[in-house]
Amino acid sequence: MSLFVRRIVIILLAAASLGLCWNRLGGRGLALARNAYVAEGDEQVTAAEARARLDKGALFLDARPVAFYEMSHVAGALPLPEDNFDRAFAKIEPRLRSSFDVVVYCSGFGCEASHLVARKLKERGIPAVVLSEGWPAWTEAGYPTREGAQP
Repeated sequence: MSLFVRRIVIILLAAASLGLCWNRLGGRGLALARNAYVAEGDEQVTAAEARARLDKGALFLDARPVAFYEMSHVAGALPLPEDNFDRAFAKIEPRLRSSFDVVVYCSGFGCEASHLVARKLKERGIPAVVLSEGWPAWTEAGYPTREGAQP
C-alpha cells in the first residue's frame, strides 16, 4: 500500500472515531444502538407478546398506507394509516374507545408511522403499544395474515 493510501485510511479512521466520540459525548447525538424513532413513553412489544395479546382479544391497528393494508395485514387488524389519521380515526373511534389493549404496527425497523399513530392515540386518551420491528417481525414469525380490505 502506498504512503498516500495509508494517509487517506488513517485520516478517514481518525475522522470516523472523532465523529463517533462527538456523537456519544456531545449531548445531542443520535442513539446508534436503538431505534431512533422510539421516544420516551413509547412502549414496544415483541412479535410473540403481540401474538399473545391478539389471542386475548387485543385490537391491532395497521399504520401503513391503506394500499399496503389491502395487500396483506395482520388478521383482524384495522387500518389506521398515519398519513390519513384524522379521517380513519373518526371511523373507528368507538371501537378504539372500547378496546383495552391496542397494538400498532407499520412496515418495520425504520418505519416511524406506528410510533406516530401510537402517540396520537395516547394524546386522545387511548393507550397503545408498538409492535417492535412491525410487519416483518409478524410475518417472519409465521403469524396469521389476511389480504384485502376486510379485517
